[in-house]
Formats: sequence, C-alpha cells, structure tokens
Amino acid sequence: MSDSKLRIGIMGFGNIGRHLYRLAVESSDMAVVAVSDVAEAEVLHYLLATDSVHGEECTLENRYLVNEKFRTRILRCATPDVVPWDAFDVDCVVDATRLFNTREHMQAHLDNGARRVLIALLPEDSIDRLVIPGINLNSIQTSDRMICAGSATTSALAMMLNTLDQALGIQYALMTSIHAYTSDQALQDYAGLDCRRSRSAAENIIPNSSQSPQWVGKILPQLEGRIIGNALNVPVQKGSMIDCTVIFKGNNVSVEDVNTAMLNAAESQPELIAVTEDPIVSSDVIGYSQSLLFDMQATLKVGRHTVKAIGWYESLGHAARIADVLRAYRDLDKRGD
Repeated sequence: MSDSKLRIGIMGFGNIGRHLYRLAVESSDMAVVAVSDVAEAEVLHYLLATDSVHGEECTLENRYLVNEKFRTRILRCATPDVVPWDAFDVDCVVDATRLFNTREHMQAHLDNGARRVLIALLPEDSIDRLVIPGINLNSIQTSDRMICAGSATTSALAMMLNTLDQALGIQYALMTSIHAYTSDQALQDYAGLDCRRSRSAAENIIPNSSQSPQWVGKILPQLEGRIIGNALNVPVQKGSMIDCTVIFKGNNVSVEDVNTAMLNAAESQPELIAVTEDPIVSSDVIGYSQSLLFDMQATLKVGRHTVKAIGWYESLGHAARIADVLRAYRDLDKRGD
C-alpha cells in the first residue's frame, strides 16, 4: 500500500460504513485500515459480501477484511474511548454509528490516536466545522479536528436551495423529507425514544423531526430563519426524497425557470447534482452517487411565486460526500495551508 493513501478508520459498519469501504476499494488514494463495530467479524464480512445491491468481493482472514488493494483490521469495540486508533496510524476516523455525535465522543477518538474525526450524522453540539461539498468546502482549515459532512438529507436540501437561490432568489422554503426507514427504528412495535418512533418502521409512515433546515440555514446564512421542515419515515428500505415548496422573491418564476436552473447546476457540478425527466420511483435512485437527483417531471407552480419541487437521494451519495471531504482535508494538509 502506498504511503500516500489516506488511511481511514470506520466506527460502525452499517450502510454508510460499507458504502465508504466500497468507495475506498474503487479508489486509488484511500484505504480503510480498521473497522470497529459491536458485531462479530464473520457477520460484518457476511453483510459486506452479500449486500443485495452492492456486493463486494473480499475475504476474511484472521479478523482482517482482505481485498486486492488493502487489508482492514476488524475490532470489536462498543464506544469510542476504547478503540486503539493509534495502533493503525489512522489519518481520520469516520464515526458512522449514528450514536456518538457529541464533542465528548469525538474527543475520545482523537485521544485514542485519530488525527481527525468526521461524524456521518448531524452533530448534537458545536464542532469545528460542518462541510457540505458544493457549498462551503473552501472554508476548511488544517486546524479542524472535529468535522461533519452533514447528512444525506442536508446535502440534498442544500444543493437544491443553493442552486435556486443563486439563480432565482428565495424568500422562504418548506421541506418534507420522505425518508427510507433507518437502522435505529424497530421493525415491530417496540418501546423506543418516543411514541411515534416506537411504532413499526415496516408498517407505518412515521412523522419525524428534521434538523436539516436548521443546518442548511447555518451554511447558507442568507436563508437562515427562512427554512422549516420535517420528515416522514416510510416503509422503504432504500431511496429517499425531499419535497420542497419554495416561495421566490419574484412573481414571474416559472416551472421552466426552476428546471433550467437545476439543469444548469447539474451540468456545472455533475458529481454533486443530476437531473432526470424520467418518471422515476424511489428504487430508481439506488446507485446514484450524487447528493441530489432532481425530478424535472415533478415541478409544479401555484399562484404568483410558489413552486413545488422534488429531489431524490440515497445513502451512497452521502458516503461519496464524506469521501470528498476526507480528500479535501488530505489535500489541504499536504499544501500546509
């Protein structure tokens, strides 16, 4: 393995962790050197190898995942304070557990040898920087140690609103995320964090809160206080959607104006935004690595300045943005800025 490769540790080998592993396998500049999870190594290898969508050829050899490019040590640790990252010379730890999103948890990773830690979900308190590629990637600094690449919903919403605000001028926006169920939801009715989230994810549309509008307002300060939203967790395994109602500053914004703005953005940032004119459904977005797949057929206008727009996304896009952020910090460190 080349010394120039970015050495990544992953805590939590769920969807995001496995996506990131596969992206590293497909790359020439990243290696996952250690994975920490509460599950047995045989189970983690099984889930990676038998994924119904993104199966990956690798072997399990004495608690190492082995592929043609790198070897990954499997650790069985329950909390950040016991993971020996220093033993693996880790450049950055990606905490994808969905459990450890505070400064205290992130500091534990740093204390155990990680040079930098990135959480794969929105933070619970203040961190050094929240980075959304395509929005504020140029704001990063070498001194950043506790970072976050947002969430899949946050990136999709930011991509859509930033594009439409720059092109047409937004007054207010209302978002509903129609989100595939997540690993922290119960498949049967089971006492959970609150009453609604105690209901079966496989049988119900479950109203939920969303932090994405709040965080998008922080990274797009001209829209702070002008975005609200919530979420609906639905009985779909993969593929999510944002349903956005946008009130523009001007009275003459048309469906064509909105679609053209998104089409232009997709042409200028094809790695982040895609558009489709096809009559797609949620499963059709599986495999897209962009943050947003804008649905041109779904754009509607009502009244003088209100437009309803839809965009699709899935967890692979979020993993790809995490990889983008990791590479950006690696390049920044090399330059010594």
